Amino acid sequence: MEPVRTRDTTGPASPGVREEPGRATGPARAAETPQPTDATPSADTTPPADAAPSACPADTALPADAAPPADPGGPLRREQAHLAASRAALRAMRADVEALDISDVTANWVNAAVLQSQIDNRIKALADHAGTPLFFGRLDYLREPGPEPRPHHGPEPGHEARSEAETAARETAADGTAASAAAAETSAGTAAGGAARYYIGRRHVHDADGDPMVVDWRAPVSQPFYRASKKEPMGVALRRRFGYTGGELTAYEDERLSDPAAAETVSRLLQTEIERPRVGPMRDIVATIQPEQDEIVRAGLGGTLCVQGAPGTGKTAVGLHRVAYLLYAHRERLSRAGTLVVGPNRSFLRYIEQVLPALGELEVAQATVDDLVAHVPVSGTDTPGAARLKGDARMAEVLRRAVRSGVNPPGEGLVVVRGSRRWRVPAGELRRIVDELLDRGIRYGAAREALPQRIAHAVLVRMEAAGEAPDDRTQNAVARDRAVKAAVKAIWPPVDPAKLVLRLLSDAAFLAEQAEGVLSADEQALLLWPKPPRSVRSAAWSAADAVLIDEVRDLVERTQSLGHVVLDEAQDLSPMQYRAVGRRCTTGSATVLGDLAQGTTPWSTAAWAEALSHLGKPDGRIEELTEGFRVPRDVIAYASRLLPAIAPGLKEATSVREAAGALEVRRVGAAGAGGGAAGEARAGNEAGAGAAGYGPRPGLDAAVAEACRQALEHEGSVGLIAADARVPALAGALAAAGLPYLSPGEETTADARLTLVPASLAKGLEYDYVVLDEPAAVVAAEPDRRTGLRRLYVALTRAVSGLTVLHAEDLPPELA
Repeated sequence: MEPVRTRDTTGPASPGVREEPGRATGPARAAETPQPTDATPSADTTPPADAAPSACPADTALPADAAPPADPGGPLRREQAHLAASRAALRAMRADVEALDISDVTANWVNAAVLQSQIDNRIKALADHAGTPLFFGRLDYLREPGPEPRPHHGPEPGHEARSEAETAARETAADGTAASAAAAETSAGTAAGGAARYYIGRRHVHDADGDPMVVDWRAPVSQPFYRASKKEPMGVALRRRFGYTGGELTAYEDERLSDPAAAETVSRLLQTEIERPRVGPMRDIVATIQPEQDEIVRAGLGGTLCVQGAPGTGKTAVGLHRVAYLLYAHRERLSRAGTLVVGPNRSFLRYIEQVLPALGELEVAQATVDDLVAHVPVSGTDTPGAARLKGDARMAEVLRRAVRSGVNPPGEGLVVVRGSRRWRVPAGELRRIVDELLDRGIRYGAAREALPQRIAHAVLVRMEAAGEAPDDRTQNAVARDRAVKAAVKAIWPPVDPAKLVLRLLSDAAFLAEQAEGVLSADEQALLLWPKPPRSVRSAAWSAADAVLIDEVRDLVERTQSLGHVVLDEAQDLSPMQYRAVGRRCTTGSATVLGDLAQGTTPWSTAAWAEALSHLGKPDGRIEELTEGFRVPRDVIAYASRLLPAIAPGLKEATSVREAAGALEVRRVGAAGAGGGAAGEARAGNEAGAGAAGYGPRPGLDAAVAEACRQALEHEGSVGLIAADARVPALAGALAAAGLPYLSPGEETTADARLTLVPASLAKGLEYDYVVLDEPAAVVAAEPDRRTGLRRLYVALTRAVSGLTVLHAEDLPPELA
């Protein structure tokens, strides 16, 4: 790899953003609707022309006022000029859309509103942001990529996405892998010797003639940027990466993949990006996706994929980029069916919400599992035992029986009057019709709608046997007959899902009947409400109850299926919650993301194969990411001491970061009432009181506030993570110390970079520096020790640059 060429690397760093993998080239912004056929190269000089070494050595940072390297018309200047021209072209693309007049092209106001909404979204997608790199890499091919397939580990993308500016220069070949050779000849130009050149960016940008100046990172021709190597160059002569300060291109780095004399080394620009401070919401990793991540991102739409990822391996970002890629490759299909990202809580969703818009995808819905099943207001809580049981997959059978129990086999026949004739359907035939509908296993509501038609058909058979000639109108009229309606209501009454669950949890006899052979008597007693509510409205529903109601709703009427669902932090879901998510993608596919070691619920997932079965995707493929790009080596090694106790079957994560990271574990002597509070907390925990005894502790509180002050002396974000019961005391300590702080999900600013994070909300978040308060309290806050240690593992792995652990109590022996 050639040295990094740089003009100025000492200016202020671009506003970083936090991310799970910790790898990107700058804050991401909205991008244009993708073009699957971006394959026309951009004109420039030949690759060798850029090979001359810069006047600035690779390891030298010039001062801000330094003159640029010699040869002001050299490679760096040419790249900066291409960036300026690309930005101008993007502004022109947006101006074209803003100038569209739709006053005479719509038939009515509804069509006009829909079209205007599409135009507004298009304008948003074409927004230019000065601080966002428009392209981050360049590929110089040995020859123009033709229609023949190149090495590709995933499916060939489709061609369902098109923009209004489609031209012959961007028509795809029949197999969809690249633009045709004929189209390439009409491009803006190629490098000398027939080599094709492509600038790789977050979005497609074309010039006034429709020729692309920047190629979308999802286009097939861009794939070698992520997967090419010295061993398998994939036809690439040179791969160039760009470095930015803010939105200004200030450096580049070359890899000559097809040159046998060139050594293969680690990219310094990538390494620098990994170490860059993070402030704000999660950012995209589109510039630094690694080969193993790219294989997951570009995997096919047809199958479900499960990614087991250790902390810092980028599983969340990979999942989001996979959504962006699938929308690019299967635009029309997923636009019709819809896509959904499911996260563990609202703070997490606020943290990741800018990633997809930054890649130009504005229509992807985001929700929590609680949002999906929000059929009743949730105001109650369950005991851990009751919550675990309500989440057990056996509850699905209990609910199925409860729904079907509403069907009443007819005890007498039915008489339908038509004119002067009376037509009788005997009870035995009615029972056969009902039994047939039950045996078919169709949903309760669908069977109830079919029953009057089946009864009407039985009447029509008798009419035809008597010599009449009834038709479809006659059958529909019979199905609407008052006697038939009354019979259907008596035989197959409507079911209200919330009322059914209310009865199941309130009526011991009804529950015993439905749970016979499925749940034990003790388990049934655990489910029953001590004091049954009077009605659905007065019930204090729990989150687990809402999932049960959702199950019943699906038993009555099929839940609408989406095209693709991404389920993040999936290890914390119960089997019944998996079923709730799986109902949203019965005819689609899913991407499941999680880490078994970070399961912090009593019902957390034991094995991914079991989880996929509950999701309804037993054939899903499982991939594992163990190479970390976020957590420093010393920090992940310290946290991994817990793995034998919390997830003995998992591999220990490794960090590819050069920096070991700052790690300090310090004991603080108890002061004043602190020792007594700690002792009470320990005793309370042993008695099952959790962390309730961990209140204000002056000595520790002051030390934690001072550690936060010291962390804020560094660049980047700071997170103070503590057991939920300790948060009020630490909030007071921070206020007394004059340190402003934010809540999880709130975006950091230059004036407020410290976030006070309850341990229960820390999952999925990350900060440059983390101060962890009293690990013993974090463990004690959970209903069992394994869950507590898993919660501690999550808290220990949120740091990107440094971790400070402060404690007055003894550390868990697993950390010793």
